[in-house]
Amino acid sequence: MEQHAQARYGAVAQFFHWATAIVVLTAFIYGPGGSEKEVYAIDGDFDRQLHETLGLCVLALAVMRVLWRMVSTPPVQPQVSRLMNVAAKGVQGALYLLLFALPFTAIVGAWLEGHPVTLLAGMEIASPLSISHGAGATIATIHTWLGDAILWLAGFHALAALFHHLVIKDNVLTSMLPRWLPVRPPNRN
Repeated sequence: MEQHAQARYGAVAQFFHWATAIVVLTAFIYGPGGSEKEVYAIDGDFDRQLHETLGLCVLALAVMRVLWRMVSTPPVQPQVSRLMNVAAKGVQGALYLLLFALPFTAIVGAWLEGHPVTLLAGMEIASPLSISHGAGATIATIHTWLGDAILWLAGFHALAALFHHLVIKDNVLTSMLPRWLPVRPPNRN
């Protein structure tokens, strides 16, 4: 089990947090988007394969994060209003839900449309499902909406951390930053 100071998350939790953020953002950037014809166009193969590979990385990171949370003790959180506490837990829960829902909707949508999940280097994971193109297209659309939602929610999450640091002046932001970053805990004057 990881040992950590009371004011910070440990290195493993920080790694999972920042690796997930980077992989999600990169997957969003390389998401081919558009119609099925555009997504599966040959000239977009690299972007789609990268997007699908990153999507499976998101799923793996989400599983590892949940398992780590089960054995790791988080730092003591500052006292905040009940409303802020409920909002923080709601956003955190929604982010975790999206980390699982995004890869699953992508995989199921592709499979129902009759496409394998194709990773970098051309490795394919064939569909074990019967083709139901209409259902697959609907799920693929939901995947797109969820991709937008996770970015908005992650942006809100980042703004909330900055609000804590700059306005409330607590350690919420610094608790998830590596020690080597030159961000000091806020002064409460």
